[in-house]
Amino acid sequence: MQILLIISAALVSTGTIIYGVKAMKNGKKGSIKKAVMTTVSAFGLIMLGSIISTMFGTNAFAETMATQAAADTATASGFSEGLKYFSAAFSTAIATLATAKAVSSVGSSAVGAVSEDPSLLGKTLIFVGMAEGIAIYGMIISILILFA
Repeated sequence: MQILLIISAALVSTGTIIYGVKAMKNGKKGSIKKAVMTTVSAFGLIMLGSIISTMFGTNAFAETMATQAAADTATASGFSEGLKYFSAAFSTAIATLATAKAVSSVGSSAVGAVSEDPSLLGKTLIFVGMAEGIAIYGMIISILILFA
């Protein structure tokens, strides 16, 4: 099932690129917002199916299991393994989004302060580094989720 979802995601991505190149060559005019939302919604549905399949299924690239007991054990722990991977990805995603928000506001203020007084460069770098630390904390939490 997961292989089909991966193939369909690749087809959506490839089809979008091919359509975009042809539209640019032909000089086609249209709503970019509508085209982007169509592609993002199709890709999002495929990724949602992939997440659900991962949570309730087994790994897409796992080797064939030798015994039925091993297959039953893998299926029973499929939900917990999928939830573990989802939690790790979610914590990294939220930390990265928070970092982007923090660095955008701190970075723009730092550039403005340094343009007025170049001696403030060292102090502003500390604040930008502190904002980037949020992403490192999210990555550490993800590693703890995966290996603990």
